[in-house]
Amino acid sequence: MNNIAQVRLGLVSVSRNCFPKALSERRRKAVKEAYQDPLYECPVTVENEKDMRIALEDVTKHEVNALVVFLGNFGPETAETLLAKYFDGPVMYVAAAEGDGDLHDGRGDAFCGMLNCSYNLALRSLRAHIPEYPIGSAREVATMIEEFIPVAKAVLSLRELKIITFGPRPQDFMACNAPIQGLFDLGVEIEENSELDLLVAYNHHKDDKRIDSLVKEMAGEIGSSPYEGILPRLAQYELTLLDWVEEHKGDRQFVAFANKCWPAFQTEFGFVPCYVNSRLTAQGIPVSCEVDIYGALSEYIGICVSDKPVTLLDINNTVPSQMYEEHIRAKRSYRNDELFMGFHCGNTSCSLLKNPHMGYQVIMKRDLEPELAEPDITRGTMEGDLVSGPITLYRLQADARGRLRAYIAQGEVLDVPSESFGSIGVIGIEEMARFYRYVLLKKAYPHHAAVAFNHVGKALFNVFTYLGIEDIAYNQREGLPYEGENPFKH
Repeated sequence: MNNIAQVRLGLVSVSRNCFPKALSERRRKAVKEAYQDPLYECPVTVENEKDMRIALEDVTKHEVNALVVFLGNFGPETAETLLAKYFDGPVMYVAAAEGDGDLHDGRGDAFCGMLNCSYNLALRSLRAHIPEYPIGSAREVATMIEEFIPVAKAVLSLRELKIITFGPRPQDFMACNAPIQGLFDLGVEIEENSELDLLVAYNHHKDDKRIDSLVKEMAGEIGSSPYEGILPRLAQYELTLLDWVEEHKGDRQFVAFANKCWPAFQTEFGFVPCYVNSRLTAQGIPVSCEVDIYGALSEYIGICVSDKPVTLLDINNTVPSQMYEEHIRAKRSYRNDELFMGFHCGNTSCSLLKNPHMGYQVIMKRDLEPELAEPDITRGTMEGDLVSGPITLYRLQADARGRLRAYIAQGEVLDVPSESFGSIGVIGIEEMARFYRYVLLKKAYPHHAAVAFNHVGKALFNVFTYLGIEDIAYNQREGLPYEGENPFKH
């Protein structure tokens, strides 16, 4: 993925001056040895504010952009928390467990020191990542550092992200509307354009010499298709978007799109843009449908934490009882109300679909070209059943008052034939019915959900927490009621 930040980790140890400095240094070296991947070990052990400045100069010189502050002993609460204040990047705090066998001169009391560290971070209103249980051996701390990488990657990437939109939204799609103040609160830039701007840019690419080679690349990906005649238009569109990125990202390094995709799009551009959207998302440049700005933001965060393509799906329809009885009831433990079908027109990358193939948008053809036996301007979807396996359903959203909130639910795509069209699959999530009622409906989330094709709930929760999101909902287990859930419903 070229459209996300590369994390360059640095490790700084701290030591309270009434504890042996050598203890913190020895434990720091053990962490460095236990961590197998690149990790810059700062030689400066921070005991006071002057050391803090020297350490920051050193890690900056070595191009560190994510910092691990290691309490090898109790630690100097002022100096160690000022590292988070002055370091220009995400910071994690971890501490050493006692394991040296010496509880006299070799006791570090970092378990206690983390309390003061956390207290001081709160006093200074500083954000930092503190793992679930931040005290450990060298090997355990190394594991915590590994889990910090997706958090750091997302935080660094958002600081350099611009979301480019082409709108307006389709009529009656208020669900894709949200205040943009939340983007600025996260450090994300936005550029909003008319779809007329996009049409002008597209027309300027009509005779682009790169179209033929891109058509060949696309043809190699989709194979023989009755709809492959649409590929020159799609290639022209993909080049239009990629050139727009280079010309408009300004001082930002990374981009995502939230684009108009119907209904006037088909009549004026002459195709459905889904396949191009799927291709760019597979390259790490998410393109959300229907000018869904927070959908694009959510997809982008998922790419950061998983390093894999994601998609955006409607939480779309229930599973027919016949399908449930035939394919699921006797094989899986899900109730039917724990299942739903995730769908979108055809925006999901080939790697995430079984038997991916180019198609046309059935619903749009009914309205836009019902008289044609064969589709023309409604061609361009990438269709197939979603690959089975673990998924994470999630979204970061600004509500009507501009407050940021999020949800996360881990589940799976079932290996069940959809017998339908578009990018689609049967998704199972434990206690989905209650999650649907008390999170998605009660908290007024839109119908679009980002989907990562692995279990990344832990990383997403850590990212949202680091970003300061206080309302992070999840699918609560049976017996654990939601706020406002009726206790007398049975």
